[in-house]
Amino acid sequence: MILAVHEDLRRRVTAAVTGLYGLAPADLPQVPIAMPPNRGLGDLAVTVAFDLARRLRKPPRAVGQELAARLGVVPGVARVECAANGYLNVFLDRPAFLRDRLSNRVDGGGGAARDKVIVEHTAINPNKAAHIGHLRNCALGDTLVRSLRFLGHAVEIQNYIDDTGVQVADVVVGFRHLEGRSAADVEAIARDTRFDHYCWDLYARVTGWYEADKARLAVRAEALHEIERGEGESAAIGRLVADRIVRCHLKTMARLNVRYDLLTWEGDILRLQFWSKAFERLKADGAVYFQGSGRLAGCWVMRIEDGIAHAPRGAEAAEGALTREDAGEDAEQAEKVIVRSNGTVTYVGKDIAYQFWKFGLLGEDFHYRLFGETGHDGPLWATSSVATPEEAALRPSFGRARAVYNVIDVRQSYLQRLLSQALAAAGHPDEAERSHHFAYEMVALSHQTARHLGYAPEAEEAGRPFVEVSGRKGLGVKADDLVDTLIEKALAEVTARHPELPEPERRRTAETIAVAAVRYFMVRFSRGKVIAFDIDEALSFEGESGPYLQYSVVRAANIFQKLRERDGLDEAAVLGGLDGLAIEELAGNDDASGVWALVLEAARLDEIAQQAVRSLEFSGLAKWAFALAQLFNAFYHRYPVLNEERRDAKLWRAAGVAYFRMQMTRALDLMGIEVPARM
Repeated sequence: MILAVHEDLRRRVTAAVTGLYGLAPADLPQVPIAMPPNRGLGDLAVTVAFDLARRLRKPPRAVGQELAARLGVVPGVARVECAANGYLNVFLDRPAFLRDRLSNRVDGGGGAARDKVIVEHTAINPNKAAHIGHLRNCALGDTLVRSLRFLGHAVEIQNYIDDTGVQVADVVVGFRHLEGRSAADVEAIARDTRFDHYCWDLYARVTGWYEADKARLAVRAEALHEIERGEGESAAIGRLVADRIVRCHLKTMARLNVRYDLLTWEGDILRLQFWSKAFERLKADGAVYFQGSGRLAGCWVMRIEDGIAHAPRGAEAAEGALTREDAGEDAEQAEKVIVRSNGTVTYVGKDIAYQFWKFGLLGEDFHYRLFGETGHDGPLWATSSVATPEEAALRPSFGRARAVYNVIDVRQSYLQRLLSQALAAAGHPDEAERSHHFAYEMVALSHQTARHLGYAPEAEEAGRPFVEVSGRKGLGVKADDLVDTLIEKALAEVTARHPELPEPERRRTAETIAVAAVRYFMVRFSRGKVIAFDIDEALSFEGESGPYLQYSVVRAANIFQKLRERDGLDEAAVLGGLDGLAIEELAGNDDASGVWALVLEAARLDEIAQQAVRSLEFSGLAKWAFALAQLFNAFYHRYPVLNEERRDAKLWRAAGVAYFRMQMTRALDLMGIEVPARM
């Protein structure tokens, strides 16, 4: 890894600056570290002399020379040179660098444990099967989780379950009014069918039923109120639907290597009256106020600060249960309704209470229950409104994070900004600053993939570059159906390449390839870009795809398999044989595809992961991994390992292959991708 070198260099350069120029701590400059444009200029470059030159009124080169002399001998560094322009060019001790990393003497992640972080992602309405759009949320959220943990953070993974929302109410209406079902009937259906798929179709039918007669929306409102109160047949069916659908979602996500630590149920937030506690605090701090007259008379509202974009028309109405008070009639609305005139809490009000709890600011806590499924690091927990026997003895501590990331699509940007504003208004500006909205755009389908999956786009979509989907209309692609299709196509390719393998092994390989195809495709594009999922592009063994990256690691593994067969060399033997070898193979400065170029680029994984977390742009991680795979393939063709006769060259090249394999496997793991034994 490279960040350990960066940190040591920064400490030493800062100490040199202090010793030479006597600057106070507040006046010390930043110490940026860059990659030179070519290896001949060094492995790393420190540019601090330019900042100091302005302050000290000296030429940058003079400052650089003074710093280089002051640094003296730096462990792990062969030499430091001052260039004519003042750059400090750092040349690493290449053999030691590679040996240390192959032997894991350099930490593989972020070092010491850091502050706790909560990442909330997925949050699919528990009313029907997950669809392709949900896969972008979970892929981005899980990659964030893995990257944070890789960098040393303690991460708690939460999945918010909106079990009292209008979407669940719609399915309840479908069971009761369209099909005449009781709670017992629904339980039998859940046992005997793919329940999430059954509800997918039922939800679409209910939508059509409402559209045929808008007066029927009163039935929805009645069911929603019963669910919120937790009373009656509608509430019983609602609880059953939410529980069974969540379990279906967990199985779908597990197929993609996604798991959670805690399921947070909205019903528990309501029953434990979390909002009441948050509301009293907001009122006391003046963050909300009662509107006594005008269009919003009788409402409790929050003043919207300058710089917070107003909700676009229809953005909140799309949730299906918000009133005109919520969205407002005026595009220049200066207040946001938190509590409606009828006393009910809007969507953002519940989220405010939840966000306060995540930071440990609410003064209240949930009860907890075991959910009976496997979580990320052990059993999966869920919130509860009542005490349970298992929580006292077994459950970990939840909430009380230093930073919170909410992975929610870009349409929720307005409401997410309001959460930060509420924290700041309640006297918690630091928590507001550490409250992050990880926004992303929608997923559509390429026309070819839509046709392949049997989804016929509407006529007006024919001229568009992609095909949109709609779960409300029952049009689109279920996540499980997409994964199944990818597995079958991958299985055909694996069978063609390895017909001798047993069918279970071929299928396991195909499943691993299919997951790589989905997850890499969802991460590789900038999160602000609408993406059109294409099956053939995602599954390609060539080009920018998950299977291509997997194949590069398999190719590296095959080199070592043949080394063992021919020369009796495994990775441990290669590492043990490096001491005392001639180092000419590592010495080439201008070789863009040699051993050292491959090793140094592979070592940047922690730097790339850190950049991705800071920017919340994981397309950078995906593209770096793709470029590294390309670099390895160029190395593979130009510098043979197995047929190299010079022992020193052969071992250094093998060591480079071993380090590439280690780092690419780690990079893929950050994206939730496993490496099969063969492809």
